[in-house]
Amino acid sequence: MKSFTTFSLLTYLLITLPCSASTLTETHYQMGGFIKANARYVDGTIAFQPNWNGDGTIQEEAKRTQFGAQESRFNLKLTRGEVTGFAEIDFVGSSQGNPVISNSYSPRLRHAMIQYREFTAGQTWSTLVNTSTFAETADLGGPLVGQAMVRQALLRYQTEHWQIALENPYTYGTKKGPNSGEKQWIDTSNDYIPDAIVRYNQKGDWGNVSISSLFRYLDPADSAQFGTGISAAAKLHTFGKDDFRMQLHYGNLGRYVGTDAAKDIIDGELETSTSMMFAYRHFWNEHLRSSLFYGRTSTQVEQTVRNHLGINIFTNLTRELEVGFEFGRYQIEDNTPEFNSTESPQGSSNYAQLSLQFHL
Repeated sequence: MKSFTTFSLLTYLLITLPCSASTLTETHYQMGGFIKANARYVDGTIAFQPNWNGDGTIQEEAKRTQFGAQESRFNLKLTRGEVTGFAEIDFVGSSQGNPVISNSYSPRLRHAMIQYREFTAGQTWSTLVNTSTFAETADLGGPLVGQAMVRQALLRYQTEHWQIALENPYTYGTKKGPNSGEKQWIDTSNDYIPDAIVRYNQKGDWGNVSISSLFRYLDPADSAQFGTGISAAAKLHTFGKDDFRMQLHYGNLGRYVGTDAAKDIIDGELETSTSMMFAYRHFWNEHLRSSLFYGRTSTQVEQTVRNHLGINIFTNLTRELEVGFEFGRYQIEDNTPEFNSTESPQGSSNYAQLSLQFHL
């Protein structure tokens, strides 16, 4: 009887103590995101994409218009004491239906992270990414071809000025096949050493600047090469509410920069890329503003050259509702590397995009 009473007491404590503790620290819930509607027109020899990245397929000249809402996103932020959780989804890059019937799109995970004091764990923006330097654009992400734009799982420690992180390793590239002229995708099953990033931040009334270094151990099963790269980004206030944004990248950055404009390794040789992004935003009045932007990536081994130039105008119809129109041009001007027996295709496409965005 005594043992039963003790067991009952322990059971009661296990059930009630977590409930009692939860009443001592209130959990705060915050929902966010936006609903975005796009109308996009593309005319040229680079095949239509819902937004330009560092990739592209050359085709016969064609024109295409597409309406869409898959860029809409939703997020939830939970805060309890010193612990914060954040998760976000959108519907870009996947589909369940087709334009014949439903135009359905599957949700995809953008962020799922936990923050506790100086530590961050989970999937979020890579430490190499300074999101404050992204241009305001109708085209999703803006000139991605010249930007650092990677989200992945990581473990990060940060202070007021420094960030040190271990991030998900992945070798993106090709190796030479057993037959002459044949190449194969690198097997990533042996990527076991995390990528390491060290970043320094400085900010003030003038804006902010960040400098990052990337250290990587690539293709450990075969070529086993050590790669490094450096990145600098800044957002600087200029006149009135105007600002200038920039990113500069150089080294063995591979998949971290250019959104598929550069690979980590090409036919067993470590790739070196040079990337840049510039954007200037001007406020015509309190609500009317424009951004002029340019992005570019070039590589040494594969000799890819990708450019994205654009200009836009945005205004707020209400505090939560904004509308923007953008015109731009995307170009592929690849040179032909020595290992390629066929000439690299070149092309360009112009685009116009109208966007309506309702912030939740």
